[in-house]
Amino acid sequence: MYFPGGIQFYEGDILVKTLNSEREKVEGYKLRHKVFSDGLKWVESTVDGLERDGYDSWATSVGLFLKGGRLSGIFRLLPTKGPFMLEKEFLSLLQPNYVLRKMKDTVEITRLTVDPYIPDKGLSSRMMQTLFKGVYQWSVQNDVRYLYMVIEKRFFRVFRAMGFPCEPLGPCKAFPPASVLSVAAILDLDHFRSVSRRKRPWLLGWISSVEKRNNDELGEYRRWSAETPTHHSGTTDFCGRNLVEEENYGNTLARV
Repeated sequence: MYFPGGIQFYEGDILVKTLNSEREKVEGYKLRHKVFSDGLKWVESTVDGLERDGYDSWATSVGLFLKGGRLSGIFRLLPTKGPFMLEKEFLSLLQPNYVLRKMKDTVEITRLTVDPYIPDKGLSSRMMQTLFKGVYQWSVQNDVRYLYMVIEKRFFRVFRAMGFPCEPLGPCKAFPPASVLSVAAILDLDHFRSVSRRKRPWLLGWISSVEKRNNDELGEYRRWSAETPTHHSGTTDFCGRNLVEEENYGNTLARV
């Protein structure tokens, strides 16, 4: 793992933590396969049902666990020690003269998703918001200011409306086979904090504070981590569904 600062916090009964063990990482690969291979078909399916690539060798992944220990959300962060997906797979989304920032205070967010089959739409939305909180907390812990991402155009507007002033970096483009319009964007967390202090102080207060619990209170999660066999689970996609109502996999917010 490239970044030294892992995170672990609770949002009610939701646990957000850096994925450290091989078991946790495998569960993350399964969730990604269900989303990006089986569901969205953005990447090829694999025989073992695990969606992973070369970026995982230097990436850090953070997972969201519901009560009972089921991994139901994930995001991956790519440091500047290796290439970004924006330098290769999604280079065409950048303006020709744009120079990517490759400093230690910069990462690329990829493979961000939550389970879309959660029947409670309120819980689904809370999971997505909590995942964003995880991105913020991880960034603060690791002194990261700039976040690159590739995001669907329709959710780019939703993301900004939620209070995250990300800026586009180039034209929108549709990628096969899903053929949905996507856009490259960057979020400056210093700018986010400045805007939030003036317009949404409640948002900044919420996203900046976390609930931590002592080791004795983590028994339920640890029992799952130690006892749950490695099996295929029925999870998918990634956006809070009460923010925007979409059909099928239309709740996906990020392209990568």
